[in-house]
Amino acid sequence: MSGRTPAEQNHPTPHRGGLRRGITGPRAPGGKLAMAPVLAVGSGLALWLAFPTLNLWPLAILGVALLALATRGTGLWRGFGLGLLCGLAFFIPVLSWSGTYVGALPWFALATLESLYFGLLGAASGLLQDVRRPLIRRTGLGRPRVRPLVIAILWVAQEWLRSTTPFGGFPWARLAFSQADSPLLHLAAWLGVPGVTFGVALAGGVLAAGLAHFLEATTGHGITARLAVAIPTMAALVGITALPGLIPTPVQGPPAAVMGVQGNVPRAGLDFNTQRRAVLDNHARLTEVAAASVRAGDGQRPDLVVWPENASDIDPLRNADAARVIRDAVAAIGAPVIVGAVLEEPSPKVSNASLLYVPGSGVVDRYVKQHPVPFAEYVPYRSFFRQFSSKVDLVTRDFTAGRETGIFRVPSRRAGTIVAAPVICFEVAYDGLMRDAVGQGANLLVVQTNNATFGYTAESEQQLAISRLRAVEHGRSVVHVSTVGVSALITPDGAAHQRSALFTPTLLSGDLPVRSQTTVADHLGPWPERLAGAAAGLLIVTGLVRRRANGSGRWATPTSRMV
Repeated sequence: MSGRTPAEQNHPTPHRGGLRRGITGPRAPGGKLAMAPVLAVGSGLALWLAFPTLNLWPLAILGVALLALATRGTGLWRGFGLGLLCGLAFFIPVLSWSGTYVGALPWFALATLESLYFGLLGAASGLLQDVRRPLIRRTGLGRPRVRPLVIAILWVAQEWLRSTTPFGGFPWARLAFSQADSPLLHLAAWLGVPGVTFGVALAGGVLAAGLAHFLEATTGHGITARLAVAIPTMAALVGITALPGLIPTPVQGPPAAVMGVQGNVPRAGLDFNTQRRAVLDNHARLTEVAAASVRAGDGQRPDLVVWPENASDIDPLRNADAARVIRDAVAAIGAPVIVGAVLEEPSPKVSNASLLYVPGSGVVDRYVKQHPVPFAEYVPYRSFFRQFSSKVDLVTRDFTAGRETGIFRVPSRRAGTIVAAPVICFEVAYDGLMRDAVGQGANLLVVQTNNATFGYTAESEQQLAISRLRAVEHGRSVVHVSTVGVSALITPDGAAHQRSALFTPTLLSGDLPVRSQTTVADHLGPWPERLAGAAAGLLIVTGLVRRRANGSGRWATPTSRMV
């Protein structure tokens, strides 16, 4: 007897050499089962290394390829397990900053939750790659069960799902956010952040398909067969990754003089806000130093000054002393100042707010953070989650959610009216919030953040990379200012200027182009990821129906094709 199942006998597989057995079909004794977990873990680690602070962006493509190879032909449940394994290998290190001062439990809980979405990705990948007929007959890139376009669609859909669920989602560490130094960054101007993810995943899918077919060609074939695979694969990879660099990212615009104040905190950690007055004084003092420099002729007077999130955790609308400190600093610099503050309202909750101060007028406008972070700024179902960890009570008072986009109008000497849109901390990762700001006329994006609670970790660099993608996506300059760094002035091409160091008082000062032109991504809005989500849903439903009709986990129609 051959030892093969009837399904395998109906679908003969050529070239059963050792290399092929080690990386493809699970029917090779021990081959797939032994290699697939290794590939999945390698995928997660490669994805992690692509992110700041290492910034090895090509490894994101490799990471996608390894997961595609690990899950092809596995079906639903094995695919889910392999995707989960990949997710844990990725999210545990990339989100390690989340446990810096609160311990391992919140860190591992968040990493596990995010990894479940990778499990779903692996299940869908295993289902939709379980097919045996060549998909692109002539090129050799479409070997059975490797589907680059399907892989790309599934990645975009997965990121959409985890960016919106649960509690509004957590869109951190998306593939696109590893590409701030890649030519693929330019795709953001046309298709937004989902488009960059699509480009990375498509390149990874092509690499996986080419690698699988190359290994097929090494068994019983000569150098000609191997070159016939390697050359088109490399050409496709170069095209997918390099051609987006030709997409223009204009930076021309009337200049606005902006200043960012990174005042620093007395010490890193969760207790930085026990030194609230010292933090406020740091930002006021550094602003007054800048004012003295301007008066001495050593610098230009800014049109707008930005203080970071939590610059005043003492409510300046209710505390006369804090109000005086800020008012004096604003008067000294002689320019509007956006101040990150915590307000004691609406009682019993508090608000994470941006306040616009104008010399001689005080507070003239405000923005309240629309997306407070669950388990950091508020605790949903507190009594339930307290059963698992008392850490939930570190959040003593819940933050309220604002309901309106912040639009601050500030006159400037050379750029007309600056229409500045403040977003606070993790809000920069949410596509809709950034898109709404630009849709309401913002010509300058202001990201105020506080990274003191994450210490000397990669979180600050990861967040700065997101702001760089937002600059390209919307064709806007970005003032990215943190209490402790990393801060920078970002031009619409995504370049970060005057990048600061961590936990060092720093003044950023310079001209940024103010642009009002909208990008293709602005016009398309959420439709790229909606279409990807709909396509993924249709593919999965079709796959499940055919799998059920077949009864063996394989496609019922061997002539069916997908790319």
